[in-house]
Amino acid sequence: MEFRHLGRSGLQVSAISYGNWITHGSQVEEDAAVACVRAALEAGITTFDTADVYAGTRAEAVLGRALKGQRREGLEIFTKVYWPAVPTGPDDTATPGRNDRGLSRKHIMASIDGSLRRLQTDYVDLYQAHRYDYGTPLEETMEAFADVVRAGKAHYIGVSEWRAEEIRAAHKLARELHIPLVSNQPQYSMLWRVIEAEVVPTSEELGVSQIVWSPIAQGVLTGKYLPGQPAPAGSRGNDEPEVIARFMSDPVLTAVQQLKPLAADAGLTMAQLAVAWVLQNPNVASAIVGATRPEQVHDNAKAAGVKLEESLLKQIDEVLGGLVERDPARTQSPRDIRS
Repeated sequence: MEFRHLGRSGLQVSAISYGNWITHGSQVEEDAAVACVRAALEAGITTFDTADVYAGTRAEAVLGRALKGQRREGLEIFTKVYWPAVPTGPDDTATPGRNDRGLSRKHIMASIDGSLRRLQTDYVDLYQAHRYDYGTPLEETMEAFADVVRAGKAHYIGVSEWRAEEIRAAHKLARELHIPLVSNQPQYSMLWRVIEAEVVPTSEELGVSQIVWSPIAQGVLTGKYLPGQPAPAGSRGNDEPEVIARFMSDPVLTAVQQLKPLAADAGLTMAQLAVAWVLQNPNVASAIVGATRPEQVHDNAKAAGVKLEESLLKQIDEVLGGLVERDPARTQSPRDIRS
């Protein structure tokens, strides 16, 4: 496994992170989730990403149980705050209140304690603002994060899907408060490159890394979805089509099929090619992968440390052409699907 520094901090993270959005607590049974976490550890992955909102708080709880007994100092555990984290299920009757959302001091202070309890840990290595909160003064948010850090409940602060100007403003306040804001967690893949124009240059200037989600474009870049054909049974495209609708047009799916011989020539699976591609960006510290089966974890982990030739990168660009989304305005807002 390859390890990279997170921003200009001393914290090193595995180039492949294991994330449990959708899967833990909802898509797969707990035994399968635990097996995937064990596979991640076997593959040398030490960095685990989750969020309080995933599966209505159950994803954090599953991850906490799966990591129980592991040496805490040898792990990097990340979680997030923004969305209402109210347990969901047939026996749950709680409904979100007015202050169960956003980045107010009240919500941050309540959320960190809930996350630590579910994760069965005294601290998280990285606490991330899951979206930008347009209804709370940034100063209030950053001061609350500073108190979380000073209380020893988080070591570093990060953000997710923030725009370049928002990252810059938060970083300035973080410096004034003497807390380490070291990362942004955006969507990034061969097909979705909206961070390249503004977020990456700003982050490089400030010493902030990207921890990217959906490097395989929700599974589309594996090539398993074929143009003109229904999504395979049991796949995300079949069970949750709205999640990947933007990538499911026939032109995109046709172009993805043309990547298969490029991956084969490089000795990589399609998933490995996709993950290795995002890791070629020097501002990317880690790529988050999810899994429903242990073999998927082992397959994706092999992308760590792979160096793609410039000629191959050029061929990928030629194949995908104008199908790539590059508009910085497409950065996700709080109104978009949770990630």
